[in-house]
Amino acid sequence: MELVVRARDGDRVATEALLERCLPSVRRWAHGRLPAFAREQYDTNDLVQDAALNLLKRIDLFTPQHVGAMRGYLQMSIVNRIRDEVRRVNRRPPSEELPEDQVSDRTSPLEAAIESEAYDRYRCALHQLTVKDRELVLARVEVQWSTNEIMRRFGMPTESATRTAVNRALHKLLDRLHA
Repeated sequence: MELVVRARDGDRVATEALLERCLPSVRRWAHGRLPAFAREQYDTNDLVQDAALNLLKRIDLFTPQHVGAMRGYLQMSIVNRIRDEVRRVNRRPPSEELPEDQVSDRTSPLEAAIESEAYDRYRCALHQLTVKDRELVLARVEVQWSTNEIMRRFGMPTESATRTAVNRALHKLLDRLHA
């Protein structure tokens, strides 16, 4: 009890002596108390160490009532940590292994970068076309107008002339993309 009082007063030597006396027996007591299904994050040594650190943080509030009070305090602290860990594990659904060949439905960063680069190249090539060719490409590719609709909107004489103009504009775009 004298060591506890000295440790409360800030005596590091007393604190170390206390821990050297208490921790081995507390470790032996705690061994095997944490259920196997809850050992994902903690083991016995982790629980004992957490309890000891918590006690050291609050040593100024700890008042020993009898010899062995610190050991009892540490044991109760470990029991509470075990309960918390069991509750945490039970709140969460069981983990399951994903198959190696599991395909993600999300775009990978590499795919996103490639798509972005391709779109930038497309926009750059599009701006190199004449205004009329650009409008024809946009009408066909992005707005997806039919040949008949492009013919009417652009005032072209025939569907054949419209098809030829759109194809030429698309070939010019492809040439700039591959340049």
